[in-house]
Amino acid sequence: MTNKLSDLICLSPWYAPILPVLCATGSRYLIPSQAHRLVQVVITGTRVVGKAFVESWKQASASSQYAKAQAKNGNTANAFASNGLTLEEACKILNVKPPQGGQTNMEEVMERFKKLFDVNEPKKGGSFYLQSKILRARERIENEVKQAAEKAGREAELKEGWKPKVFKDR
Repeated sequence: MTNKLSDLICLSPWYAPILPVLCATGSRYLIPSQAHRLVQVVITGTRVVGKAFVESWKQASASSQYAKAQAKNGNTANAFASNGLTLEEACKILNVKPPQGGQTNMEEVMERFKKLFDVNEPKKGGSFYLQSKILRARERIENEVKQAAEKAGREAELKEGWKPKVFKDR
């Protein structure tokens, strides 16, 4: 095969408008129909990537707006925690009663956690996945109790009124 433009034109006079294209092996020449196919591939690939980008952007935007709306409405207590478990799922995993008014028996929760965590030890033939779910369930319940305690503390402080702490120099 020849790389010279004049040789290619002499061999194939009806392919006179030849386009140079840089390939991995060096400079080669494409006939117009091959160039057209290459352009079609590039345009199609650009469309596919563009549509995927637009869809991911829309999904991220909708997710962000939903999170803002949930935070504005104050539905964060019953919404998913950062680990993706609801409070009901966490209670079912550990087989404990859900916290009532932010109060629960944490000793019972820790007892169930330790038992289930040890039973699912991978070295003893258990499942790492189940162990992680058990850990996340305990964290979710602890987080719920902690948030309820903080809220109760803030409400108690509001009832008492603001009393600044004053430090005196000696």
